[in-house]
Parts: sequence; C-alpha cells; structure tokens
Amino acid sequence: MLKDQVVRVVGTMSGTSLDGVDAAEIVTDGHAIFEFGNSVFRPYTKSQVAVLYAALGKWPDDDVADACELIESVHAEVLSVFSDVDLIGFHGQTLAHDPKKRGTYQAGDGSILSNILGKNVVWDFRSADVLMGGEGAPLAPFYHFALAKKMNATDPIAILNLGGVGNITWINPSLPLPQSDGALLAFDTGPANAPINDLILARLGKPYDLDGKIAAKGLVNQEIVDQFLQHPFFFRKPPKSLDRDAFEGLSNAVTGLSDADATATLTMACAASVVLGLQACPSPPSRLLVTGGGRRNPTLMGMIVDACSIPVVLIEEAGFDGDMLEAQAFAYLAVRVAKGLPTSASGTTGVRAATCGGTVSQPADKYR
Repeated sequence: MLKDQVVRVVGTMSGTSLDGVDAAEIVTDGHAIFEFGNSVFRPYTKSQVAVLYAALGKWPDDDVADACELIESVHAEVLSVFSDVDLIGFHGQTLAHDPKKRGTYQAGDGSILSNILGKNVVWDFRSADVLMGGEGAPLAPFYHFALAKKMNATDPIAILNLGGVGNITWINPSLPLPQSDGALLAFDTGPANAPINDLILARLGKPYDLDGKIAAKGLVNQEIVDQFLQHPFFFRKPPKSLDRDAFEGLSNAVTGLSDADATATLTMACAASVVLGLQACPSPPSRLLVTGGGRRNPTLMGMIVDACSIPVVLIEEAGFDGDMLEAQAFAYLAVRVAKGLPTSASGTTGVRAATCGGTVSQPADKYR
C-alpha cells in the first residue's frame, strides 16, 4: 500500500483525561524514527467534554452517536492541518475497555475520516489484539522501543505515561526487535489523572489540578491509599490493563475529605501504584522517563521521585516531546499496520502471539 519505504505519517490521540486531541507527525519506516514533524493540540470545549463524559462506559450498541460524531468532526478539523502526509493513524476515543469480557471500544469511524480527508486512515488498533487473547492495551510500547533505540540506550530503561490511566513500559534495548522475547514488558499501573480530574471538575468546575497546587495544600489519607493498594488488580501479574473507571471505590473513598485532602490522597494513590509497577519489572530500569500530562504536576512528580530508588526524569531530557508521544505512537503503529508488521506481543498485552492490529480505510473514489 505504501509507495515509499520511509513514510511521513500523522497520528492522533484523544486520551482518557478527556482534555482534547493531540496530533503529531513523524517520519518512519515502521522500524526506526527518522524525524519528528509538526504537532497540534486541540482542546475540547466544556460542552464537548460533557458529551464525552456522558458516553463513558458505553458500547457500540448503546446510544453513542453524539460522541462518535464529535470525535470524528474534531479529528477531521485537527487533521485537515496536515496536508503533506502519506498516512493517518486514528486512535479514536476509548469509551469502554473490558478485554476479558466485552472487548474494547474506541469511538470514531476511520472510514469516515478517510473520506473527509481523502487519505488512507489506519484505525481500530486494539480489537485484533483482544481477539487473540490480549489486553488490547497498552499499545505505545513498540514505539517506546523505537525511542530507546533512537536514544542509543544500552541498559534497560522504563517509560511511564501519566495519562488518565498510568502505564509503564520496561525496555531492554539490547534486543533487536520489539517482539523479541524479553524485549518489552508493559502494563497499566493504576489510575493517574482521571480520578483527580474528575474530582476537580465535579467540586470546583475546573478541568484539572493546575501545577498540583490543590494537592500540595492537602494531607494524604494514608489509610485510604493503603486500602486502595489492596485492590485485586495489583496482585495480577503483568501484562494487564484497566478501564478508566476501574477504581470507582477510590473516588468514593475520598468523598468525605476536603478538596485539598481528597486531591492529595488521589495523587498519592497514583504515585504508590507507580512504585508497585516498578517492582513488577523484570529488573530495575536504569532510569524512569516520564511522559503524559501528569508529568506537569509537580506534586505528583515529587511523590514519585521521593518513593523511587532510581533516577526519575521528564522524557524531554532524552530529547522527546512528552505531550505528543502517544499521538506519535499511533502514527508509528499506523505504518507498521500498513506494512503488516506486529504492533503488540505477549510482553506488551499478553496476546498469544505477536499481532498486527488495525484496519486500513481508503477513501472512496469520489473523495480522492
């Protein structure tokens, strides 16, 4: 399908924090990363956030038409800026994730975007992995492996993404391929920004705890954190993944606390789950590189640094853009899908065998 071995591709991400759409270009052959291109962030309006919140937890057979139309229209708006690309990677918006039962559902139809934009679109990245017995998440680890190669890492490193849900990728860059046995271990660590954002929105009408200032004023309720760490999820071996709202009990537990104390407790719960995640890695990584919106929360970062025995640094110190990493990842995966290369493996999602997951939609003739 691809004319050239090296492709300019744009990927998008609308994460579980529900803050907006990231879109970012890279130049890649599906193996190495040659160049980072332009990027755009388009925030959702308050009314759009409300539509998405109302659709959380719903499946395709529920009434999700408004959410799907919103996702498609906003992504079309964002992607129209990128004219000089060969391919688009469209993640959509995860509304529900239950890989062991109902599957995983990302709202948004890539074929509609393909027709609107007149370009080939790769989408529905997770379904094939789930059908093969995998968790369907996280999917960024193959891209993380490419980043480790680009930075010429030799010792194991770990990349922590603090989005709505936290996830970690342990990487052994000495191995040749991301699907090589022992090259990667990846899994969700626990809730990250989502419960904090939800609480701040519900109580204060703000989208998030700006600079961690509210949490910094509060006292952590350690009893609630300790009870949170007894959740069965933390006793499962990785790979493993979470739905955005898998820890409703944690959010319910802080309802009687003040705004500051509740926010501090939720922030510490995120940090504590990261520490448990590091303990589950095959060997201690030489350093932890942090990406995602949570890295901009000094209170959360301080809690993680204080609890870890390894260097914890922002991913920018390695020369990468922590705001756009996931959008770049789906650009990278789109090229791999278009070339029939694996996008997940047993060490990243628990899938039975290395799997290429994704659907390629081409514009109808009248849209070309």
